Amino acid sequence: MAIATLFDADFNGCVELFFLRHILSFFKMYLVITLSSKFTIKQIFHDHWDDFLNNYPNVRSVVIDEVEKSMECGNPAKGYALYFCEHCFKFKHVPFRCKSRFCNTCGTSYQMDRSFSISSKLINCKHRHIVFTIPEELRIFFRKDRDLLNILFKASAQVMLDWFFAQNKSQNFIPGIVSSLHTFGRDLKWNPHIHMLVTEGGSGNFSVWRHVKHFPFVMLRKKWQTTLLFYMEEALGKSQFRNLKNKLYSAHPEGFYVHAPSSDFNSPNTVANYITRYIGRPAMAQSRIIHYDGSFVTFWYQRHEDNKRIEETLHAHDFIKRLIIHIPQKHFHMLRYYGLYARNHKFQDKFIRLLSSSQVKARRFFKRWAFRIEQSFGFDPTKCSCGNYMNFLYIYIPSSIASSPP
Repeated sequence: MAIATLFDADFNGCVELFFLRHILSFFKMYLVITLSSKFTIKQIFHDHWDDFLNNYPNVRSVVIDEVEKSMECGNPAKGYALYFCEHCFKFKHVPFRCKSRFCNTCGTSYQMDRSFSISSKLINCKHRHIVFTIPEELRIFFRKDRDLLNILFKASAQVMLDWFFAQNKSQNFIPGIVSSLHTFGRDLKWNPHIHMLVTEGGSGNFSVWRHVKHFPFVMLRKKWQTTLLFYMEEALGKSQFRNLKNKLYSAHPEGFYVHAPSSDFNSPNTVANYITRYIGRPAMAQSRIIHYDGSFVTFWYQRHEDNKRIEETLHAHDFIKRLIIHIPQKHFHMLRYYGLYARNHKFQDKFIRLLSSSQVKARRFFKRWAFRIEQSFGFDPTKCSCGNYMNFLYIYIPSSIASSPP
């Protein structure tokens, strides 16, 4: 089979234009909503964080670090870049951001950067979005011991790799897999699950590519149940886990829920939409906060079962608890690559990528803060009100002065 026919022609054309347009519109929409939001998560933390720590002294150290970083995001006292206009002698201070994924503003920037990184790896073929969930009885284990979250990645990837291998053992077809961990449900409660983007096809020992159109739900659910429970029993010990394991097999005879609907993941727009929606996003958008009176927070979410809008009111301390439980441990990777996306393959040079090398280089320019603001709000922040461009002067960092440009 000719290599040119291995991948869908729907991707041909100006992929970069589709992808950039989607990301830019997403970023603009998010910033407008964030900046225009009457109630901010940062303000809630400023009002209640000290009192919260007094009432709950056993908060994880990584949570304290991330929250306090996000509370100081954009504070000029923590450092800034200074620009100067030599024509009208005006100065502009550009404060540094916290770069915390917990921060709604910086988390969005992280999400966009990660989107470009992923898109540079993706093979130019159809992808399937698969969600691996766990029953409520197991959730507490992953909250008490966050190292167990690695098992969710390992087990879900193993399910897909084993299934592709079983299609032709001599070929050992390998798909490309990108897995992202979400620990939150729509109501912000603890609900760890895996969002996976997997190629609808794989590369074998002798064949460059084989399309796979059908993903068997029954097999995936039972295989996911068996693999996950095996790894959990291995980690927790038979004496502690065996009874619960047997009960779960009886309570879920059809396996644990796996959602893998056929979707239009054969176009740049839908792939971009998936990446920006599911990869690295903050647990909650500020636009969902309806009211905050200084003590109680009211927010809304769309219930998964029937898409009904639900409004919930919590005391600020309970609202904070709902958010901080989703802060991962330090150095924990919430995004992981498997199969073709984890390593080079002998047919690596045969694959057409979603973004070309030249398009990947374009992201370096896109990541500049000035470019993002210009695309979102229609003005260049380095341009003075007199119409001339401002010159970088220096960077201020508390207790030190750096002379290098940002």
